[in-house]
Amino acid sequence: MKKRVKEFRGKTIVDLKKETQLLREEIAKKTLQNRMNPEKNTNTIFQLRKKLAVLLTVLSEKEEIEKLKPEKKLAPPAGRLKIDQK
Repeated sequence: MKKRVKEFRGKTIVDLKKETQLLREEIAKKTLQNRMNPEKNTNTIFQLRKKLAVLLTVLSEKEEIEKLKPEKKLAPPAGRLKIDQK
């Protein structure tokens, strides 16, 4: 479990979102296959859902960290500002 968390923490937010999409599709396929032709190992769906939960947790942590980071402010232009005098 800790390996999985470390692996997910090393990825970017975009990569994590892609991974969640792929996992959700895989869970849907496995569920459908299991209903049509039950497998001997029914634990695979449970493991995939658990992996998805860990992934979503890490993703939400990363998004919260991004929200808390201060936005970079643009530096004022170098040199003096010219003011037109009338």
